[in-house]
Order: sequence, then structure tokens, then C-alpha cells
Amino acid sequence: MTDWNKNADIEWAGLPVCIHRYEGQPAAKVAPIILYLRGSAFQQDGVRDRETPIGRVFSEAGSIVVEADYGAASGNLFPQAMECAFAALTYLSSNRKRFGSTRSPLFIAGDEAGGNVAAGVALKARDQLPGELRGQILLSPMIDPMMASKSFRRADEIGMREIWSDGWSHYLRSACGFQHPYAAPCLCSRLSGLAPALVVSSEDDPLHDEVVNYADRLEASGVSVRQKIFPKGAGWTGVYKGGQGNWMAGLSAEFKGFVETLSE
Repeated sequence: MTDWNKNADIEWAGLPVCIHRYEGQPAAKVAPIILYLRGSAFQQDGVRDRETPIGRVFSEAGSIVVEADYGAASGNLFPQAMECAFAALTYLSSNRKRFGSTRSPLFIAGDEAGGNVAAGVALKARDQLPGELRGQILLSPMIDPMMASKSFRRADEIGMREIWSDGWSHYLRSACGFQHPYAAPCLCSRLSGLAPALVVSSEDDPLHDEVVNYADRLEASGVSVRQKIFPKGAGWTGVYKGGQGNWMAGLSAEFKGFVETLSE
């Protein structure tokens, strides 16, 4: 028995999406709508039947989670993947009433490779949909294709170094290098004007250094940033393989606090 209501047969302009609503509690009158992009190191092969722990956290927190399968239509290549996700955001922006309310705040969220795409979409939304995106939620986003940070040396410990290396090579193979800011947001020279950000990592996360550096640069550019760094041993790095952990309650609290702050 499941608490999830999934409508996986919905498709927007060739982009499969899956709607997640948690039925264990009454829906908020103005529930946040989250466009969620899951990870898989730019190698996902379609929206899976099971929800991710991250998607469940957002849904149980009272949000309507719209998961877009940006990889299926794009082949997990840049710029197609980012453009697919941006098309989904544009659709949501114009059709909020279909999912919640015309007053529902719109967020974009992503973990790992999905966090990279989410960060790129947030940049494009600033440029082409100003004021439509209430916030961006970046959960250990893969944003540095150089993979040269001190913390990245721990990638071998959780068996991710080769996976991420292969993922970056695949994602960028049709692009002109990796200098485009939508492809590698950490290289973007203009971060001002972006939607407020909730940025999450952990002390033992191989992506810790690039994530924190990006959060610091956002803040230095005048973007409102809320950072959460889980302690070592909280199980956060398990998200790369769909694992749960003690971090789930903490992420829920951070997300709720983030939304409340933006509503003040």
C-alpha cells in the first residue's frame, strides 16, 4: 500500500512527468509546487516507478512534486537536458492552477546531476522568466566538471568517481567544452538576480567543496542563501544510490524553514 498518487502517463511536449502527492495529510491551500529533477549522474534511463527519498520528503512536507524526466527526451546531453527541464518549468509557470493554485510558489529542485540541471534552469529563468521562480533547492549538485576539489578525493570511498567522470563526459560531449554557465554553473561569472537558494551537502560528501563554494558565490552576489551541511555519518551520501537516512527529517525542516522565510 502506498501513500503516493502517481500519474506517470502525463507528457508535456514529449517530456514524461510524474506527479507525486502525499495523501497522509490535508493539502495546504496554497501548496508549493516543486519541479524535481533526480540525479543518476547524467545516465538516467527514464522516470522510475519508485519515488526517491528526497521526493518523498518534499511531498510529505506538503508540496506538490512534479518530477520531470529530463533525460529521456534529451539523451542526457547538454543543452538538451537543461532545455527540457526549462520547458517543464515554463509549463508549470503558466499552468499552476492545474496542480495547486495560481498563488502556489514555484520551486525547482535537483540532486546530484539533477542539481546541476536545476541550477542551470534557475540561471535561465532569471534571464527569461524573471520573477516566476520563488526558489531553487540544490542538493549536492554536480556543478564542477573539473572534479578537482579536495573533498572530491572521497568519491572513491563511495564508489562514485568513475560514475561521475563518465557522466560528465557524456553530458558535455555535444557541447563546446564546458564553459557555458548553464552547463557548469560554478563557472558562471554573473550570479546576481537569481532566485533564493537552499543548498545542501554534508561534511563527508565528495561534492562538499564545490557545493559550498557555489553557495558562497551566490551569497556574495546578493542572492539569499540558506545552507545546510549535515554532519558526517548522517547518511547523506546515500542519496546517490537512493538511500534513506537520518538526514530526511533535517531536510524536511530546512525546506519548511526555507519556504516560510520566503513567505515573510
